[in-house]
Amino acid sequence: MASHKPLACSVSAFFFAASLVSSQLTANFYDKSCPNALYTIQTAVRSAVAKENRMGASLLRLHFHDCFVNGCDGSVLLDDTPTFTGEKSAVPNNNSLRGFDVIDSIKAQIEGICPQVVSCADILAVAARDSVVALGGPTWVVNLGRRDSMTASLDTANNDIPAPTLDLSDLTKLFSNKGLGTTDMIALSGGHTIGQARCVNFRDRIYSETNIDTSLVTSLKSNCPKKTGDNNISPLDASTPYVFDNFYYKNLLNKKGVLHSDQQLFNGGSADSQTTTYSSNMAKFFTDFSAAMVKMSNISPLTGSSGQIRKNCRKVN
Repeated sequence: MASHKPLACSVSAFFFAASLVSSQLTANFYDKSCPNALYTIQTAVRSAVAKENRMGASLLRLHFHDCFVNGCDGSVLLDDTPTFTGEKSAVPNNNSLRGFDVIDSIKAQIEGICPQVVSCADILAVAARDSVVALGGPTWVVNLGRRDSMTASLDTANNDIPAPTLDLSDLTKLFSNKGLGTTDMIALSGGHTIGQARCVNFRDRIYSETNIDTSLVTSLKSNCPKKTGDNNISPLDASTPYVFDNFYYKNLLNKKGVLHSDQQLFNGGSADSQTTTYSSNMAKFFTDFSAAMVKMSNISPLTGSSGQIRKNCRKVN
């Protein structure tokens, strides 16, 4: 029988290396080099969300889409150039991701007080946390010290960001590939309690699937015709679309998941129990969501001398 020791050693080495990288991130990373960084980000996020509530979900999503493509390295913010194709034109991002102007504004403010000290990747991580808090959600400690990538990956963005058409097993696998467990996946999905979805991403569900509330179908069809209106948007949680709470899970129990992937969390499968718990225990959801966000924000960060601190989040120095 073949020995399993090489595999065991490689797995152990991977997790040891991962723990070393994450240990380089610290909550007080900018305490001396840019002591007003976190306050500057928080103030800007509060202002942006107050101006447009939807921006909270947009900033949270930016961080998620950044971390799922080669780690939390700010790659999602890079613009295309004549010689470089970034991630903004990937299927999950094109005509969908937003909030870049808010990040630009924050970066400009911070560059004004601490030039080339605070990374775009760290700004994304803090802005995501502050967005959730601004909409009534939980807070968590954001460990800092990420550096910015000098490249991006269109192919990885197209393949690694979970699609709204995925079944539970595929969702679980994609998150597992990033070191996130099933509990993390179900908790992070709760971010959809403040999100919006484009018609193109739920059209098949409302016109073809049966495990969906009929009143929700009627409502969604009014804004999502069979063949037009791809970019028309509807809230993923119609009950409280701009409040970070547990109504997303309550809706799933009533077959009111807007996306196919959402309803997979309560569809007679292994995720049903945890979804039911979150629907009645918001404190538990908040605790698990916070823990999962910390884990997600630690995915493969660039630290030390890797990468760079971009002056402008849209382009390499």
